[in-house]
Amino acid sequence: MDARTLGDLLAVLGEPTLRPLSPAPAGLGAPVTEVLLYDAHAPLPSRAPGALLLAVGVRAEAAGPLVREAAAAGMAGVVVRGATGPVAEAAECGTALLAVDEDAAWHHVHLLLAQAIGARPSPAGDGAALGDLFSLAGAVAAAVGGATVIEDPRQSVLAYSTVAGQPVDEARRQGILGRQVPDSPENTEQYRVLFAAPGPVRLAALGEGELPRLAVAVRAGGETLGSLWVVDDGTLAPDAEAQLAQGASTAALLLLRARAAAELSRHLTGDLLRRLLDGTTEPATAAQRLGLTPGTPLRVAAFALDPAASAPDGEQAALRLLDLVRLQCEARYGRQACVLVDGVVYALLPVSGERAGERQRRFAEDIVRRAGQALRAPVRAGLGEVVPDPAEIPGSREDADLVLRVLRPDETVAAVHEVRARAVLFRLAGLLGERRELAAGAWREVLAYDADHGTDYARTLVCWLDAGCDMARAAKLLAVHPNTCRYRLRQVRSQLGVDLDDPDERLVLWLQLRTLAGLRGVEAA
Repeated sequence: MDARTLGDLLAVLGEPTLRPLSPAPAGLGAPVTEVLLYDAHAPLPSRAPGALLLAVGVRAEAAGPLVREAAAAGMAGVVVRGATGPVAEAAECGTALLAVDEDAAWHHVHLLLAQAIGARPSPAGDGAALGDLFSLAGAVAAAVGGATVIEDPRQSVLAYSTVAGQPVDEARRQGILGRQVPDSPENTEQYRVLFAAPGPVRLAALGEGELPRLAVAVRAGGETLGSLWVVDDGTLAPDAEAQLAQGASTAALLLLRARAAAELSRHLTGDLLRRLLDGTTEPATAAQRLGLTPGTPLRVAAFALDPAASAPDGEQAALRLLDLVRLQCEARYGRQACVLVDGVVYALLPVSGERAGERQRRFAEDIVRRAGQALRAPVRAGLGEVVPDPAEIPGSREDADLVLRVLRPDETVAAVHEVRARAVLFRLAGLLGERRELAAGAWREVLAYDADHGTDYARTLVCWLDAGCDMARAAKLLAVHPNTCRYRLRQVRSQLGVDLDDPDERLVLWLQLRTLAGLRGVEAA
């Protein structure tokens, strides 16, 4: 279905920009086709299926009649300003009721919703929007009479004009070739002047051989989205400033649409990856939609804030971690799927070429280092097993989760094969603890005897078994004389009846003491 849904809008805009007060009967899947502004001096359309009505000039608590009119016209929902509204009327009429902040400007809300409704996510990302920006740059250049460039707030070149015969200078050529405006103190000062100005400004040439510029900031609802720059060789049109201001208004719409399309695409991609990780979608189809090359081995990487460290705002820190991981993955692998699930950021990494495992481990280490510096909190990463088929991705995700669980305090990154022994013991601990018959045995009697008599037989057993039944090594781990160790083992045999000559008895006792009691001989060293 081409139409956006309520769920799409909520995902793209999100709280607190847009929040549901009362759901539609069709739930978040209700289609939304357009956004309308309420006009008290004009009647509502008799039929407007799928429309979202903004209750302009109507107090939320008094919007009940408007909700009923909207429902009669088949509208998808009504948007009010404030924290409450006519929820009962909306539920009775069968239409969605949504809310925006009390101080939200209706024109800004209308703009955001209109662009979100018009967004069309595609595998090409924002390619269509960039095409529109190039067309706009050409149209502005023709109207103003000078070569035009459209930039984002970070001074990256998004689009440029190609009108024949218009003069350009070396600074423009370098900016277009590198898709980035060269950094310099003079440039920084011009951008400061530009972004502080309410409209178009004329800026002097910065060096010999360069031409002046006419520029304007691109804004929407008080937010700076970018800028338009025109090379001024002294022959610009008389109404160049007005034409440029109009171009900035159009550019704002296109940039908002590009943002909405990108956010919607990321949301849908993240939801698809989440279902692929959970094993709740058809893997081959999901892999194709995610743009994964058939036959390429894959692995899941999991990134999370260290649970032992307290982040000032855990939820916001996790979202920032998602952005950081996504940025690094896209820089390394191109368009790549990342998703945040229960505080853990998962990335699906293609594995190709020799020594790919080493490269990906270094890649994870680099992300952990960068993210730790940016968030000012320690970050850890786990790399799952490499799998040859998308159907096995849930298993690689389980591996990555398991690595995060068994990392030691002094470790930040590990692949599952590097911690396999710890991972197996961790799984065994869970399995043994879940089954009554597997949790029973002599290990309980040994612990109870120690508790009642103040002895240290359980740790002695673990150290002896960890040492491969070498009495001297066990005594060294315990920091006691070997004879003391021998005496304790004799007491275990005589007082508790444990047959330490039986290898099966030793194996089970060691596993239970290590996993269920959590004892570890090397800790005593």
